[in-house]
Parts: sequence; C-alpha cells; structure tokens
Amino acid sequence: MVQAWYMDGSGEDQRKEHHLEPEQPVSLEELRALGVFYYKLDADNYESDPELAKIRKDNNYTFMDIITIHKDTLPNYEQKLKMFYEEHLHLDDEIRYILEGSGYFDVRDKQDRWIRIAMQKGDLITLPAGIYHRFTLDENNYVKVMRLFVGEPVWTPYNRPADDLEGRTKYLQFLELKA
Repeated sequence: MVQAWYMDGSGEDQRKEHHLEPEQPVSLEELRALGVFYYKLDADNYESDPELAKIRKDNNYTFMDIITIHKDTLPNYEQKLKMFYEEHLHLDDEIRYILEGSGYFDVRDKQDRWIRIAMQKGDLITLPAGIYHRFTLDENNYVKVMRLFVGEPVWTPYNRPADDLEGRTKYLQFLELKA
C-alpha cells in the first residue's frame, strides 16, 4: 500500500524521506480529495495485466512509453533530476506506473503544504491537470516508469507560478467543489 505524509521544510538531500516530527501521514482519501488517485497493480505482468488494460480503456490512455531513470540510462541524468524536482504543473493529467525501483511524487495540498507520496514497484498514480507537483528518486537512485497519456504525449511543465493558466484555474475550482 502506498504511503504518503506531510514533508518537513528541510533543505537536506531531496532523496531522503523528509518526514515531519511528529510524523503526519496522509490517507488515500485525503489524496483523492486533491484529485490524486492510486492503484496497486501487478508490475511483473504489466504487458498482459487485465486491470491495467481496464484502467487504460476506461480513461482513454492510448499512448504509453517506458523510461528508466538511472545515471547509466538517462542522458543528462543530473540535469533531468533537477528539472523533475522543479515545482510545476501540467495542462493534462500525469499518469505514472512504477515497473521497477522507487521514487517520490510530491504534491501540494489545499493549504499549499507539501505531501510526499512514496512510490514503488506496482504503484500507479494519476495527478490531475493543474496540481503543483514534482518528482525525485529516493536513495535507491533507480526507477523504471510507464508513462500513460490521453492521445499524443505532452510533457510541457509550467513552473510555478502558473496560476493564470486555465488548467490551474480549473483545478482550483475542483478543489472549491470538494471543500
């Protein structure tokens, strides 16, 4: 089961857990209220997994690719990690499925506090368009990830501040409805 918690404000290595003291866990229900959805799937059989096929069909995720993030496999590794960790949003949902390894997605809550979501093999997460977020590896420094998209892939990040974008405005309206 995925674990999530509120982060401390430490400037330590981004790959550390960054738990608050005392720890403040975040439930799946709290994540869902932010529009973040989680699934646990069989990563060993992702090519033939009927549950993944159903999720893809139900959400019209027609495009898929796989990326391995490791210093030996990703060109411009250090530069890419810094880019992934810049706080940003997208105008489309971000869907990521961990096939091997582990890492963290950080998302902002309604009060603009960071929530860290620990992802590992078999975890699939959807982040809604307009949510501020970032990604980093954990101390294992390796992850193999399936990226899913509706239609052609769009990887355009809009670094914060991007509050004037329609995708952000729609996300904030979604949060208001959940209040």
